[in-house]
Amino acid sequence: MTIDLNADLGEGFGRWTLTDDDALLSVVTSANIACGFHAGDPSTMRRVCELAAERGVRIGAQVSYRDLAGFGRRAMDVPPDELADEVAYQIGALQAFARGAGARVAYVKPHGALYNRTVHDEEQAEAVVRGVGLAAPGLPVLGLPGSRLHEAAGRAELPVVAEAFADRAYTPHGTLVPRREPDAVVHDPEAVVRRSVTIARDGEVTARTGDRIRLRARSLCVHGDTSGAADLARRVRTALRAAGVRVEAFA
Repeated sequence: MTIDLNADLGEGFGRWTLTDDDALLSVVTSANIACGFHAGDPSTMRRVCELAAERGVRIGAQVSYRDLAGFGRRAMDVPPDELADEVAYQIGALQAFARGAGARVAYVKPHGALYNRTVHDEEQAEAVVRGVGLAAPGLPVLGLPGSRLHEAAGRAELPVVAEAFADRAYTPHGTLVPRREPDAVVHDPEAVVRRSVTIARDGEVTARTGDRIRLRARSLCVHGDTSGAADLARRVRTALRAAGVRVEAFA
């Protein structure tokens, strides 16, 4: 049993910081680095890429709608051609800093509203995949199992990586409970740890309704903007190892 542990990093801007990048990069195996559209700026991107490269953590481009004020979590309607260009732009920017650190961008993951939109919206999903093709053909796409994003990536012959969330509530259909609804985020650390082990070892998760749903994932996300995220990620990693699950970046 093997699983990747990822977190969203570099989510600051200028003098404002949110994620504890240094601490999280000592725990996770993959780093979803903000590319400037929902958070992040050039200096932050460079610094996090350098830290990730030093510690052997895989670098991923976390692409978003252009929404700094809303942290990329507001629903937006972006024309597909424009969205493809903006996705390519973000990947290219991060790629420059990754190469400067002696590494490379190894995968792409949408953020926030774009992530959720591409679960069901085929047009937006295809635009993201076109953006990946423009910037870096062949990059794996990290996303929700069964999403339109993964279907579009498969048609474009891009590798897909199924992702699960340790600290987000699920619907009985295997999708994430929208953040605007109550109990969309799991705050109890013990519950997050238990869910992580169940996802990795048993391939299932308990939905908010109490239903057990199948969830085969190769990567597990612990949100970097959660309070005490680094400590929580350490507890998750320790529990996974104790359960016989090897924690390493996906191939």
